[in-house]
Amino acid sequence: MSWFDSVENPKFKNPKKKASSAPTGVWQKCNNCGEVLQTAKLVENLNVCHKCDHHLRIDARSRIDTFLDKNSFQEFGHELESLNPLEFEDKMSYNERLNKAYKKTGRKDGTICGFGKIDSAPVVVAIMDFNFMGGSMGVVTGEKIALAMDEALEHKIPCIVVSASGGARMQEGILSLMQMAKTSAARKKLKENNIPYISILTDPTTGGCAASFSMLGDLNIAEPGALIGFAGPRVIEQSIRQTLPEGFQRAEFLKEHGFIDRIVHRKHLKKELSFFLNILS
Repeated sequence: MSWFDSVENPKFKNPKKKASSAPTGVWQKCNNCGEVLQTAKLVENLNVCHKCDHHLRIDARSRIDTFLDKNSFQEFGHELESLNPLEFEDKMSYNERLNKAYKKTGRKDGTICGFGKIDSAPVVVAIMDFNFMGGSMGVVTGEKIALAMDEALEHKIPCIVVSASGGARMQEGILSLMQMAKTSAARKKLKENNIPYISILTDPTTGGCAASFSMLGDLNIAEPGALIGFAGPRVIEQSIRQTLPEGFQRAEFLKEHGFIDRIVHRKHLKKELSFFLNILS
């Protein structure tokens, strides 16, 4: 045995880390100000940082609870699921990516649609979830959003779509881009029949969604600080070879320049929607 083996020197010793008594997920860090937040209190505050008021991203199920009446949501279209018509494969096959998303979210697609109520007023909603493949818009997402609009038309009740997307899903190629036309056509039917359509833009709302149904609302409402635009800032700077203004593509900048109508805090959203539904209806 060497001398170093027989001497316990804290400087050189590598003791095992003590297991933390805090359960996984008890704390969460704000990705804006860096504040460490208690998850339970964060959920109570609708996933808004109590220090800097930053709106953290939330999944579709959690968002339902933020503005619909309790136990009023009735889902439809849940049986729809994405296929792999192009047999796409990059670093992994499209089927593998879909299975990974299924395991992460427990759903067949990132968009949830159904009937609900806001202060007892009936509505149809479609809510996108960024956790499912970055909220990318594939054939099923386009079909669900168009289906929600068709149901609103049939029942003559307002339609609300909550966008959270990185754009069209590349694994479905031109089929994903066709959803821009499909959803825009469904939205036109609502307009022709005077059915209110409200679009809620969350972080992020980009790509094909921003270029179609997301910006076509009778009222376009954004969450504070939401990233909204077609292409990313870096792509735009490389294309036009100019430095973009500070805050470019954020909700506040877009409202100042007339691209959106209102910026609404998450905790005030239900009240605002109720107010505008009364006016539009």
